[in-house]
Amino acid sequence: MTDLARRGLLPAGLRDVLPPEADHEATVIQRLLGVSAARGYRAVKPPLVEFEDSLLAGSGAAMGPNMFRVMDPVSQRMLGLRADMTLQIARIAATRLKKLPRPLRLSYAGEVLRVKGDGLRPERQFGQVGAELIGSDSQAADAEVVLLAVEALETIGVKNLTVDLSSPRLAPAVVAAAGLEPEAAQRVREALNQKDQSAVKRLARQAAPTLVELLKITGPADAALAALKKLKLPAEAEAEARRLSEVVALVREAAPKLSLTIDPVEIRGFEYHTGLCFTVFARRVRGELGRGGRYVAGETVSPSLAESATGFTLYMDSILRALPAAGEAKRLFLPYGTSPAEARKWRGEGWIAVAGLEPGDASGEARRLACTHVLLGGAIKDVG
Repeated sequence: MTDLARRGLLPAGLRDVLPPEADHEATVIQRLLGVSAARGYRAVKPPLVEFEDSLLAGSGAAMGPNMFRVMDPVSQRMLGLRADMTLQIARIAATRLKKLPRPLRLSYAGEVLRVKGDGLRPERQFGQVGAELIGSDSQAADAEVVLLAVEALETIGVKNLTVDLSSPRLAPAVVAAAGLEPEAAQRVREALNQKDQSAVKRLARQAAPTLVELLKITGPADAALAALKKLKLPAEAEAEARRLSEVVALVREAAPKLSLTIDPVEIRGFEYHTGLCFTVFARRVRGELGRGGRYVAGETVSPSLAESATGFTLYMDSILRALPAAGEAKRLFLPYGTSPAEARKWRGEGWIAVAGLEPGDASGEARRLACTHVLLGGAIKDVG
């Protein structure tokens, strides 16, 4: 391998994003943020690295195995490279923006880095775009973020969306009501994560029949909710099921054609969430397009600042797979000597206008620089 080729190598899971894909991604991100902005979400921009103890405090501990760490030569403290942006937004809300009225609506976009990928997402660095609604515990807030995520994806052209809803506190409430010892309760939760009915039957004692039925209730929302209503649930679990039903009704009212499914025991990937959660998929697209749900914001700063929040994160690698491949934009070559006023005119009309820097064959230079059109005699000509 030559030295030049060796310098071009990148670690597994990392890649250079080149034109036109990088241009396309930047445009898509701006359109996604525009949808949030139209609903009153204001952009914030957290740093790429923070002190490790800030990123891993409280709910952030769930991201610890995915986080790169480095030593800060200035403070001599360990820093963490963010593996997710949601808890950073919660920190900003609890500190820099703590005096602003609630509910607080914030949006963001940025890159995250993880120690390793997985089968569905081998990429270790990818873009996130998201929105957080902080300071409201209402069902309307849950419905708003679900609908916002769907609207943002539909605005950029993603079709055939399905939203899978879950309630990560529902099954644990059934387990808690059974009075199992902590170790036994943990084994039951692990069995639920693995959808292992036989293990649940063996470990959950009197809670087993209800938990097995919950495992079976996975599918279209209307049928799942009807099955949930037939179950005799402990009070806390009943409240979670009722809230799930109420949020579905609000989403249905606003988007009656949206495909909704329910998996009442799904908690994988929602380790720090405390209420209704959701994942967005698109037909024939590998991986999830995004996920979100309810959590406690501000607890990593101080228990006194804890407040209910909900939001979502969209994953740009999956989203770009759901969209048509980026095409080359129309580029206009402006021959050497074209006046700045004329250049501004064409750019104002939406052209990407590339200025020639030396006299010469304008058509040939346009082809060499991959321009699709050239300005000749004041008229635009197809390069051919």
